[in-house]
Amino acid sequence: MSETQTAIFAGGCFWCTEAVFNDVIGVDKVESGYIGGTVENPTYKQVCEGTTGHAEAIKITFDPSVISYSELLDIFFATHDPTQLNRQGNDVGTQYRSAIFPISPEQHEETVAGIERANIEYGDQVVTSIEDPGVWYPAENYHQEYWQGEGQSNPYCKAIIPPKLQKLRKSFQAKVKST
Repeated sequence: MSETQTAIFAGGCFWCTEAVFNDVIGVDKVESGYIGGTVENPTYKQVCEGTTGHAEAIKITFDPSVISYSELLDIFFATHDPTQLNRQGNDVGTQYRSAIFPISPEQHEETVAGIERANIEYGDQVVTSIEDPGVWYPAENYHQEYWQGEGQSNPYCKAIIPPKLQKLRKSFQAKVKST
């Protein structure tokens, strides 16, 4: 087994992106959190108000011998709408922006290439930003593994997450954990 690596993506509601990447082979852990803002130790309420500059994001710990960073990028672009500026569906504000936070020069290069691939798919309309990783703040405990817990009974999650999981299973069948 190779040494794990980390990827940080923001694609709207972190409950929704966490649910997707928890089903991907080679992903050891997905942590919901906040990144890209100016307030130290922000709370969920502060981030939701849209005044801290943070994005709701996920930090993925993965085994690159099983799934590559590039493959994670392709899944990321396919399971959210990277053409919506500062929003995902009804979630509006910079806290829901589509952004990638590369943590190495190699990830930065792969991110640029991933955006180029996504632009082919989306007709050069991708607005996903590449941002400095800055400081990562884990979200409150009740946000972690949300879909596996109370998210199953949350009407918002029930409307948004299953279509994302269906797309993952259809488009990336070989990269999905067996259920």
